Amino acid sequence: MLKKINQLKNHQGFRKYFANTSWLIAERILRMVVALFVGVYVARYLGPERFGLLSYANSFVGLFVALATLGLDGIVVRELVKTPERREELLGTAFILKIAGAVLMWLVILAAVPLTENDIQTNNLITIIAFAAIFQAFNVIDFNYQAEVKSQYVVYAQLVQLVISSFAKLVLIFIEAPLIWFAWVYCLDAVVLAMGLAVMYLHNSGKIWGWRWRWQVAKELLRDSWPLILSGMVISIYMKIDQVMLKEMLGAEEVGLYAAAVRLSEAWYFIPMAITSSLFPAIVNAKKQSEELYYQRLQRLYDLMVWMAVAIAVPTTFLAPWVIKLLYGKAYLGAANVLSIHIWAGVFVFLGVASGKWFLSENLQVLSFYRTLLGALVNVILNIILIKKYGIYGAALATLMAQMSASYIFNLLHIKTKKTFWMETKAFMPHKFWRKLC
Repeated sequence: MLKKINQLKNHQGFRKYFANTSWLIAERILRMVVALFVGVYVARYLGPERFGLLSYANSFVGLFVALATLGLDGIVVRELVKTPERREELLGTAFILKIAGAVLMWLVILAAVPLTENDIQTNNLITIIAFAAIFQAFNVIDFNYQAEVKSQYVVYAQLVQLVISSFAKLVLIFIEAPLIWFAWVYCLDAVVLAMGLAVMYLHNSGKIWGWRWRWQVAKELLRDSWPLILSGMVISIYMKIDQVMLKEMLGAEEVGLYAAAVRLSEAWYFIPMAITSSLFPAIVNAKKQSEELYYQRLQRLYDLMVWMAVAIAVPTTFLAPWVIKLLYGKAYLGAANVLSIHIWAGVFVFLGVASGKWFLSENLQVLSFYRTLLGALVNVILNIILIKKYGIYGAALATLMAQMSASYIFNLLHIKTKKTFWMETKAFMPHKFWRKLC
């Protein structure tokens, strides 16, 4: 055992990916802690109703955010790993595409807002939060560092953003600012991160003005990403539709209670994203070497995802009332049971993030869309049924079933994904005897 550990320590590739993952996880843990306490302070200040309105506006924008990202994230990273010599044209083309996507998203939201029954204040919150999306085009710099396994540069920019954003929120609370000012913080976050990424890139990697637009590259990227655009829209629906439907069916206060629980539950989702983003290049490279090594690494990733999620869910289930009361106060006690249910969706979110990389590596974007479509349909249908019957607890149950359907059950339904279904099933089996049965 010690010999294997020493071999890993001396392995250059392992040290590279471990250092990269450590940077990502360290930043996400710090962000989770700071954002948790600042977010709790904001929720306490606003109260369930106003906090619910802000959460609803953010969720409404989230329904359309796939139009801004254009499904390019993983595609650009993949292409940068395969052909690093095309960096300037890949980054330049993706940057322009993302700006166009953000403008399209904003126009669609402006057209959709008058169709709602929201008051002027709520529509203003939506419009302001949507405007922040245009700055996400600078995230292409993050893709470059993911491909180079140098995420520490991105972490520097994110830490600056975290400090400025947290300070701004605390100042707003101190001066007793109105609700709409908190919406402007979303824009501040986007601007600061964009500036930070640009500074890091100019300092460490190259010149942004050296990026080049290529129509042919744009066609190639969009040809591979269009299923992910649709998939992203569907993901947005089943990740955000619960709060939108709660607002329409029950009211803003219930959205505030639900959002408080969901924030605690989803705070852990940085773990699979950080780990898989860092290990994705290694998985792609493993496929070049051998199928056996490729699937060995995937199985280990699935195992890690499941048991990390379970280790989080079990204590949270029993401690939920105490955690909610301690952090949010008595006004939010209704969120405790929501947290006890919603936290288990994380098991399938962790698996879904990991298996999503497999879908991308195998160029199965169309099937990725179908699985997210299944999750969205399950979520919407169950929300309609369960919210009427169980209120905010029904929304939590609907989310759990939707995540299970999309990330796990779907893989049993198609011949190309059955292998990953059995690999995911093995991840739930701690003993070798049961694994052999799969």
